[in-house]
Amino acid sequence: MRIMTLAARNVRRNWHRSLVTMAAMAFACFIMIFFSTLMEGMIQGSERNVVAMNMGDIQIHAPGYRDDPDLYTRIKHPDKIVASLQAAGYRAASRIYAYGLLAANTASSGVHLRGINLKQEMQVTRLYRHVSKGQWLDDADPDGVVLGKKLAGTLGVNIGDELVFVGQSADGYMANELFRVRGILKSVSDGIDRMGLFMPMQTLRNLMAIPDGAHEIVVMRNDRSTDLTAETAKVEALLGDQAQVLEVKNWKQLMPVIARMIETADTQILIMLVIFYIAVATVVLNAMLMNVFERIHEFGIMKALGVSPMQLVGLVFAETFFLTLLAAVFGLATGWWVSDYYQLHGIDLSTFAGSITYGGIAFDPVWYGAITTQALLNPVLFLFVVAGVAVIYPAAKAALLSPVKAIYFR
Repeated sequence: MRIMTLAARNVRRNWHRSLVTMAAMAFACFIMIFFSTLMEGMIQGSERNVVAMNMGDIQIHAPGYRDDPDLYTRIKHPDKIVASLQAAGYRAASRIYAYGLLAANTASSGVHLRGINLKQEMQVTRLYRHVSKGQWLDDADPDGVVLGKKLAGTLGVNIGDELVFVGQSADGYMANELFRVRGILKSVSDGIDRMGLFMPMQTLRNLMAIPDGAHEIVVMRNDRSTDLTAETAKVEALLGDQAQVLEVKNWKQLMPVIARMIETADTQILIMLVIFYIAVATVVLNAMLMNVFERIHEFGIMKALGVSPMQLVGLVFAETFFLTLLAAVFGLATGWWVSDYYQLHGIDLSTFAGSITYGGIAFDPVWYGAITTQALLNPVLFLFVVAGVAVIYPAAKAALLSPVKAIYFR
């Protein structure tokens, strides 16, 4: 018996039921591909906002600085450390920090100042691409600063407006200076949005009387596929004797909430796959079971003519395979097409929320998808597995029919 030929004919003969069953499976496949690509986009966006926009892969600090960010707790000879890391194939940048009060017009706010080496920083993070208004920093414009989005709103300033800074420098004297707004950032993180004030490193050194040292060194891998824990250990090894007096931690250790969210994203996708496909399995089971009951007389004649129970099981599975294959092709085609559109244009959530934060990290209100092989293939493979499991009972029902009873079944 040509099982595949007969199965194709039966699918075509009962095309109304076949179309309904196939449509249900294709819709579920499409939804799960779309959901998977959105989740992949969220994962990539989360890591990009944490790593590429601010923290880097690995950070180096003087002991106790993270718990108590003191102006005097600095890393000695940061340029030598950065040079050794760059020679080992990493990208690295040093930073210095300070706190103070910033005022404009009649408003004021506490600020967290960050002095950065512009050449190094542009190799490590993409913050320079994240300017919503104005321009990024320039060493030729030492008084031009870049503000966080919410800080600019609190102070009511725009590009070109003057800012007054007041604080205490490292030598114990009053530090005060006039700055000009050169740029305003998009949302990066809650801390940067509310308090972030960026300027060239030498400008901050002069302002706060910090002659040398750095508060932080940020390290980025060139190859993002390498193991982060192993790379952290390599960075520690490169520091040599200084590793004993410095703290080296990767971003997952510094941001455990975000790291945990990203690590569990695959589990969330799997749970949604199971929930959706349980409903699909119900549809497949019902359709194939009704198909068997409507064809009991036919199956009885086939068995009387010598068709074995296993051949009937194969026939029912073959029909299900054809339906699933057609549904998978249609679901994959539409899911891929829609996901590609939202990978380019995203879903604008700004109507519901101007800024979205989780674990202190700000997310772009435009939610972009990300097409990956896993996001496309997992829903399709899962569909075949679920359909195969769902049809076991109808196939067994057909195989166990008594030919005499089936022929005279009414």
